Amino acid sequence: MSAYFAFARSSFHSQLAYRNEVWANIFGKLVQVFARVAIWQAAYAGIGGIVVDGVSLQQMVTYALLGGAVMGATRPERIIGEIGRSLKTGDIAVWLLKPLSYPLYLFANECGSFGYRLMTQEVIPTVTFTALFYGMLPPASLFDGLMFVAFWALSFTLLFLMSALFGLIAFWLMTSFSLDWILGALLQLFSGLLVPFWFFPEPLATVARHLPFAWVVYYPNAVYLGRLSTAEVWLHLGLGLAWAALFLIGVLWLWRCASTRITVQGG
Repeated sequence: MSAYFAFARSSFHSQLAYRNEVWANIFGKLVQVFARVAIWQAAYAGIGGIVVDGVSLQQMVTYALLGGAVMGATRPERIIGEIGRSLKTGDIAVWLLKPLSYPLYLFANECGSFGYRLMTQEVIPTVTFTALFYGMLPPASLFDGLMFVAFWALSFTLLFLMSALFGLIAFWLMTSFSLDWILGALLQLFSGLLVPFWFFPEPLATVARHLPFAWVVYYPNAVYLGRLSTAEVWLHLGLGLAWAALFLIGVLWLWRCASTRITVQGG
């Protein structure tokens, strides 16, 4: 495990080499968050109320701020792009000679990048500034706050596994081009990032709640805002862990198939 910790630390330190990009990234993230909040403020103003279907404007502002933080700290396109570059350059074959797991290396690498973005870019600076500007609701309860952290960790794990799964498909397509677009489109629609599921029409809302993408943004935010009962929180945490286990099996199986494919083609 010390090797994977070293990979994570190396990824964190490598990000520090581009400090001039920090301010640009913070500015870009602030623009996105401000735009997302402005949309909901305009929507509620157009309706002429501060509560819609039991959801207040302040809850939607908090949802928008958290949505950017929860999903913004993980970059699916970076993970998929890393696999695509390794495949194109042939560096991926080197991993067959190492006593290490390539999927675990990718996870450790993303953990290091996540830690960097958490402290310097998307999460703490952005949420702190926008919370002071707009106001942000605290967790509905101590239990909801603690479970939000658990759901956030699950969200990070699921998003990584989804990205790795899509990235490994490149071994059969021989390119990762458009794979990140496909995953990004699915996440934008079915993660609840743009519109929470409680505003979705039926039966689309029911379908979306059961897809794995819902655990990336919607359920962590719903837990934070206290939209789920205690029983529902534990139920959906268990379902999310089941989805994570399923994706983990898929990633390990695809990597095994990809390794065999490299060995056969490379002799």
